[in-house]
Amino acid sequence: MRKFPLLVAALSVLCLTGAGQVPQRMFQSFNTQERANLDRISAYLNGIRTLRSEFVQIGPDGAADQGEVYIEKPGRIRFAFRAPNPVSIVATGGRIYVKNARLNTVDNYDLDDTPLGLLLNDKVDLARNRAVLGVTEQDGALIVRARTSTNRNNSNITLVFSAPAIELRQWTVKDNQGGTTTVALQGTQTGGSFDQALFAVPAKAVKIKQSSR
Repeated sequence: MRKFPLLVAALSVLCLTGAGQVPQRMFQSFNTQERANLDRISAYLNGIRTLRSEFVQIGPDGAADQGEVYIEKPGRIRFAFRAPNPVSIVATGGRIYVKNARLNTVDNYDLDDTPLGLLLNDKVDLARNRAVLGVTEQDGALIVRARTSTNRNNSNITLVFSAPAIELRQWTVKDNQGGTTTVALQGTQTGGSFDQALFAVPAKAVKIKQSSR
């Protein structure tokens, strides 16, 4: 199950977008331009109701995987790796389901106990998020540095947005062992509607016993 933990680590970067709303006295110290850039990114994220994108994931060992992600706010997401990776992830109805087709297993968790629940919230305000440590402009991009926990002093997540037309392009997560996982989005599309079967609760394959004669 190497790839599932990597994906969850990568997803944690996106989950910051709905977390950590705090009183004024606890805001990070952003200057006027930084706050304006964070507000632009927040407005972009708040404007997304549905999103579909292909992704390429590069893990700490250099291995590459591909897949597709579908988001329908509030509360629904589907991540599917392409074969031969057997993992798919569906969040719906307040639960998150992880299916491994190779092992024929389906595990499920409370969405509120995972960072994924934050990704699916309606309201995003990065300037009021204690996990966000800074934002810089570089080579036609806005780069947000953040942390997976407010107990961390240093960032372990980097989000890259295109600019001036804001669009999420990629994120990189550093794990506790110092390895990095990068996920790059390709062909992102927002708006429209999805077949609701995408968010159906996954089930184990039914094995048919053959009778002996």
